[in-house]
Amino acid sequence: MQTTETLSQGLKREYQVVLAAAELAEKLEAQLAEMKDKVRINGFRPGKVPASHLKRLYGKSIMGDVVQQAVTDAQNKILSDNNMRLAGQPKLDFPEDRDEMEKVLEATGDLSFKIAFEVLPSFEVGSFEDIELERLVAEVPEEEIEQQLKALADGNRAYADREEGAEAQNGDKLTIDFVGRIGDEAFEGGAAEGVDLVLGSGSFIPGFEAQLEGAKVGDERKVTVTFPEDYQAAHLAGKEAVFDVTVKVVAAPQEVAIDDELAKKFGLESLDKLREAVIARIKADYDRASREKLKRALLDALDKKFDFELPQDMVEHEFNGIWGQIQAEQNAAGKTFADEGTTEEAQRAEYRRIAERRVRLGLVVAEVGDKAGVRVGDDEVTRAIVERARQFPGQEKLFWEYYQKNPQALAEIRAPIYEEKVVDHIVGQAKVTDKTVAKEELFKAEDEEKTA
Repeated sequence: MQTTETLSQGLKREYQVVLAAAELAEKLEAQLAEMKDKVRINGFRPGKVPASHLKRLYGKSIMGDVVQQAVTDAQNKILSDNNMRLAGQPKLDFPEDRDEMEKVLEATGDLSFKIAFEVLPSFEVGSFEDIELERLVAEVPEEEIEQQLKALADGNRAYADREEGAEAQNGDKLTIDFVGRIGDEAFEGGAAEGVDLVLGSGSFIPGFEAQLEGAKVGDERKVTVTFPEDYQAAHLAGKEAVFDVTVKVVAAPQEVAIDDELAKKFGLESLDKLREAVIARIKADYDRASREKLKRALLDALDKKFDFELPQDMVEHEFNGIWGQIQAEQNAAGKTFADEGTTEEAQRAEYRRIAERRVRLGLVVAEVGDKAGVRVGDDEVTRAIVERARQFPGQEKLFWEYYQKNPQALAEIRAPIYEEKVVDHIVGQAKVTDKTVAKEELFKAEDEEKTA
């Protein structure tokens, strides 16, 4: 096999590969000899089928396998000899002349083809002692603990029917039937029967609940509301709707105590234990927010620290994924870039920058993890699958089988675990100082898409 480099430009490589006809014939004969003792053909004893007969029957199909293996061998040899790693699938260019390929399949002509690919960039990881990070932390305020306890109490509050003819007040629970219309036409999802609604809870469209205050059992009211502009159902967003509402029950909230009895409803022995559970849950939320802030700051620092040429095929693949999602969201919302005060050209440039950042950081994380010997154990993957399966009660077995049979899905479980372990490795070397902040700053929203 002869390989000749024909292009070396940045991360792009191209090679001309030639496999002589004699070498093809040798590989074919070796395959035929191996087949001779295995194949069963009428009229011949086992192991006695002439090679010439086998060649007539199977020669071309075997040569197809030989050619495929030759391509794999050439690719592996090029990468090994030049200490390169593929950044994506190679592109192969075979002769278009049918007569030439026919000779190749008959092992009477040389196999000549081109192989082009991009390689992963080489860069030094170095240490991370020069990275300085702030870890935002916040104390859990007492009022939040009390709010959570009150919310638990409210969620378990009992309601008693008001006396006949009593008017509904804010805080009362109504049981209603309703049918919604836009213009004269009912819309999908706009009708229901026997729905419980606590007035003032904000669980319905803004303005809906307030129009039912003062209603009595048996009342039929027309409630007029306008769907928010950002309503999840795009065909309803911003539109005015009229609901025909029938009030079936008006019930008043009963007093509820935040005490040991409330705790027992959640399987805990005392109010102190319930309080501890609430604090632990809030603290877990705070810790997750702190972790996300720290990780984002670290990724920003890594993005500034490393600067190397990126495989354009990887960037293009990442960009296409992002852009496809953006277009799908726009189509669902019925909006254009002009509606958002920008242009397609500007957004393409912005999202390409995001794609480049993601590819760069992905390569850095992979390289750091490889150098540090980071591994994800099967037990870690299993725990992650179990956690996801819990979100689908009753379907755990199907969920598990899906991941067992889909290597790609399993890789999608493993990848974030690997990334988190690499982040921990880097954070362990960086200079991290804790900064106490208010809850509002810890949970301050960021534009996830623009900074991911």
